[in-house]
Amino acid sequence: YVKRACSHVVDLLGPDDVLSIVTFEESVDVLMPARRVTDRELIKQHLTRVVPGNTTNLFDGLYAGGAQLASVPEFGRYVTRILLLTDGEPTAGLKDFQSIVGQVADLKARGISVTALGFGPEYNEELMAGIARRSGGNYYFIERPEEIPGVFKKEMETVLGVTAKNAQLTLALPRGITVRQCFGSPPSFAGRTASIALPDIEGGSTLTRLWEVDYEPRPAAIYRVAKAILSYDDGATGQRETLTQNATVEFVLDPSVVASGADPVVAQELSVVQAGRDLERTMMGMRTQQLSVADVTAALNRTQQMLTQQGRADEAREVGQAAAAASRGDSESLEKTLIGTIYHLDLGKRS
Repeated sequence: YVKRACSHVVDLLGPDDVLSIVTFEESVDVLMPARRVTDRELIKQHLTRVVPGNTTNLFDGLYAGGAQLASVPEFGRYVTRILLLTDGEPTAGLKDFQSIVGQVADLKARGISVTALGFGPEYNEELMAGIARRSGGNYYFIERPEEIPGVFKKEMETVLGVTAKNAQLTLALPRGITVRQCFGSPPSFAGRTASIALPDIEGGSTLTRLWEVDYEPRPAAIYRVAKAILSYDDGATGQRETLTQNATVEFVLDPSVVASGADPVVAQELSVVQAGRDLERTMMGMRTQQLSVADVTAALNRTQQMLTQQGRADEAREVGQAAAAASRGDSESLEKTLIGTIYHLDLGKRS
């Protein structure tokens, strides 16, 4: 099924696209070096040579994939993506979480995102979601073979639709204002600035990041509380672009008028963030056996309803699948699904 889906990916690519195929068992094999997709049938013949192995050398496989991408002439002009497919835990090469995620961070620094696709019940879902999170790629749990073509189609549409890559959002802050947190994206600080990396952005999509800040008391007036600076590589030209926007807040003396100034879009996005935290608590309650199956199912049904109301249909569907897994006692599918949903909510994307 996976090889068939990979063949479908080949059909979606054109002669201006570049593809490499790397397998990672005990040793790593570059089945096809990075080359333009000019002979689809030959590439599919390469795919037929892939056979199952007994070990999983994930670290070296990622390194080899990154090296193949970096070898492409004018590498920076391309939207680059590693699709990592595995059905198991790392059992060869460097196997610890920090080494593998550190490898992914190095790839991200070079402009390479990794989408992690986990097949079946045996892979480490926390590692796969960590790989996606660190690189700004996507994460998919593929429980049944018939799901594969749809997932690959969705991922390829995402990659082919990228209009901004290597994006970074920085807040320049005046004195008296500090960042407490950015939900889903721990910021890095330098002087009076706080910065986060953003995932690749597709045309027609919306990306939301919620920041929580502290203000020192001020007299009633309108103040500039931050200068937002968005920098990114244009997906068409490869040129670095920068956009800026001032953020203002009105300070008032009457506490009763604060609620009327609340932004409904921010309130909606905050409820989505809170749904992710609710899912984390539900999953932890299940792991520690503090919640019964009935409690878990009820909590998931409530979260599913809230996500439906907020227009997050894909995530609501995933939570529904997790609730069904909880009802039948399938804890593996439940956790793999929920970790993926939490990641998708933290990613903050809407189509």
